[in-house]
Amino acid sequence: MTVTLLGATEIRRLAAELDVTPTKKLGQNFVVDANTVRKIVHVGRVQAGERVVEVGPGLGSLTLAILEAGASVTAVEIDHRLAARLPQTAADHGVPSDALTVVDADALRITQLPGDPTVLVANLPYNVSVPVLLHFMETFPNLQRGIVMVQAEVGERLAAPPGSKIYGAPSVKAAWYGPWRLAGNVSRQVFWPVPNIDSVLVAFERDAEPRGSEELRKATFRIVDAAFQQRRKMLRQALSVVLGGTAAEASAVLEKAGVAPTARGEQLTVDDFVRIAEALDG
Repeated sequence: MTVTLLGATEIRRLAAELDVTPTKKLGQNFVVDANTVRKIVHVGRVQAGERVVEVGPGLGSLTLAILEAGASVTAVEIDHRLAARLPQTAADHGVPSDALTVVDADALRITQLPGDPTVLVANLPYNVSVPVLLHFMETFPNLQRGIVMVQAEVGERLAAPPGSKIYGAPSVKAAWYGPWRLAGNVSRQVFWPVPNIDSVLVAFERDAEPRGSEELRKATFRIVDAAFQQRRKMLRQALSVVLGGTAAEASAVLEKAGVAPTARGEQLTVDDFVRIAEALDG
């Protein structure tokens, strides 16, 4: 299969044909550089025969690069015009009809994916990147690894270690599923329109075994939210909100979990938060 990629001129022609003006509301910034989409696919270790889910394929530049690698794609697109046009664009560029499945839907609401993809590759809209990622990790346990392009600030937060100034609730919630790491920078100049923020690639690998049950995940995430809503306060104070009790009661739970009551959320690993949730349940 020989797949040709989109160039900047064709991307602008397609947008004009569909009367698509990239909007901030949908976080649309289309990648117009073939080398960049090939880099994303390479860093994501996409292999021939794999099933990939792509969120927000837009006009199809990254989609074609994934297909060029020999993978099949389930593309989730919220913009009806783009979703309707993508199969034709793929066919025009040498893609067999059975290699691409387009799902016209909001990625935040989708609960089923045709083909049970195991890899996530996406240029995620800046305004919904964290909610989309967490929704997909929670909803689709078949996803084993992925590479996503996101706003630099968001990517750095996802990959931040405990103790970092930018470590927060997204860092911990992402870590529930496995390790995340920064995997490269992306120039602003490869986008149309050119954004006023920097982008990075973030890679993840899902842990071989789940960290815990769905009930434990929800309990852990509630504690994480409480800890970072009041990140300057000691955990015994932040946790008392979850307990609906006193700081002394919260201290007893924390001590049972092996966590210092005077610690702050930004110092704790995901495993620390899990132990607190288990101590609360116990």
